[in-house]
Amino acid sequence: MGEMEFIGIAGLAILFFLLALRMPVGLAMLLVGVGGTYALSLAVPYVRFLPYLKQFKSLLWSNMANYDLSVVPLFVLMGYLASQANLSRDLFRGMNALMGRFRGGVAMSAIGACAGFGAVCGSSLATASTMGRVALPELRRLNYSPRLATGALAAGGTLGILIPPSVALVIYAVIVEASIIEMFRAAIIPGLIAVVFFIGVIALLVRWKPDLAPATSSMDKQERRTALLRLIPVLLIFGSIIFGLGIGLFTPTPAAGVGVFAILAYGFAQRLWGDEGLNILGVKTALLETAVTSGMIYFILFGAEVLKGFFTRAGLPSAMAEWAGTSGMDPWLILIAMLLILVLLGCFMESLAMILVVVPFFWPVLIDLNGGDYATAATSTFGMGVDDLKIWFGILALIVVELGLITPPVGLNVFIINALAKDVPMSETFRGVIPFVLIELVRIGLILAFPILVLFMPTLLG
Repeated sequence: MGEMEFIGIAGLAILFFLLALRMPVGLAMLLVGVGGTYALSLAVPYVRFLPYLKQFKSLLWSNMANYDLSVVPLFVLMGYLASQANLSRDLFRGMNALMGRFRGGVAMSAIGACAGFGAVCGSSLATASTMGRVALPELRRLNYSPRLATGALAAGGTLGILIPPSVALVIYAVIVEASIIEMFRAAIIPGLIAVVFFIGVIALLVRWKPDLAPATSSMDKQERRTALLRLIPVLLIFGSIIFGLGIGLFTPTPAAGVGVFAILAYGFAQRLWGDEGLNILGVKTALLETAVTSGMIYFILFGAEVLKGFFTRAGLPSAMAEWAGTSGMDPWLILIAMLLILVLLGCFMESLAMILVVVPFFWPVLIDLNGGDYATAATSTFGMGVDDLKIWFGILALIVVELGLITPPVGLNVFIINALAKDVPMSETFRGVIPFVLIELVRIGLILAFPILVLFMPTLLG
């Protein structure tokens, strides 16, 4: 190991140490990137530190001026406007009207509502928090087992990261230079599989132990009709965005603009017929929260660029790719090891930060293992060309990041839901998510064995 690689590995270790201390992700990446490059300049004469600093004046602007990333604040605004307009409440009540009459149906409704809200939110943590506030009171009222109630909501929240459109998918696509629309298309079938699997787990659990869900929804006929009527416009808004992206009617940024306009129009229209909808104060709150969240995301992106520059100068990604190519290990074992690392990191890192830190390391290794930049389906290790590999690995990476959010002992979604249900022991919530963790492993196995589950929609609609 050379001196430069040693400095790179030391920087990586310091980064994870700072993250473990709960330092803001963007700041930690920025400090390690600047400090590591300074250390390189002291150790290696041709690494110049001052010219490196001068690039900062254009680096931040180039990130913010990237058209592909302009979709990020719009998707964030969609999520906050949907929350202020109570679309999350209408979505849950409508799903409850459809499935609440079945045993375990309210928990199933929460899963469906999480999937729907994830289509405009794009964040697992925000989806878990929002739907937890909406669905948890109803689950408590019907005396659902705390284990099932909190476990289902924590697992349902993970759908926010994968159900398109997703901010994490956008960032991944930018990193590996993949098509954002194709990434969205690829996420459709795996996302639907997750919804079906989660609902199936709940159905099996309540059949095995009926006391987990002792009561069904008590909506009368009029309440059910009202809930279903209010569900229709919500599904039309969410569905039009996904459908428009899927068939190529519009690209991600216009799609987000359409979504923002549709939610604004519907939110204000609700007030015209006397319902609690969107008002000026709600719009102001959504805009302020969007500014804060978008600023945080762009700062993380800036820190990631600085960090990537340091690691590139240290030669760490190329050294990892060279090691993987000469190690003699089976490429599939290396891929599975990567996924296990992502699961582990997902226990204590936010998904966006993890993608920005880890993918730049893993992607060159995968390219090398697959046969290089010009590999085809016939000559590659994984049976696909580079473009398909980008899509397949991206979906796999996001799924295992999802898994990390609910994996004991440090799943972030579990902590969020447990904070909303403070009287439920943390151990009970972790016991509640174990069946969902197991079914997620099944989904990962299916996608590893059958890449067509990911690649079918991009091929069909491409």
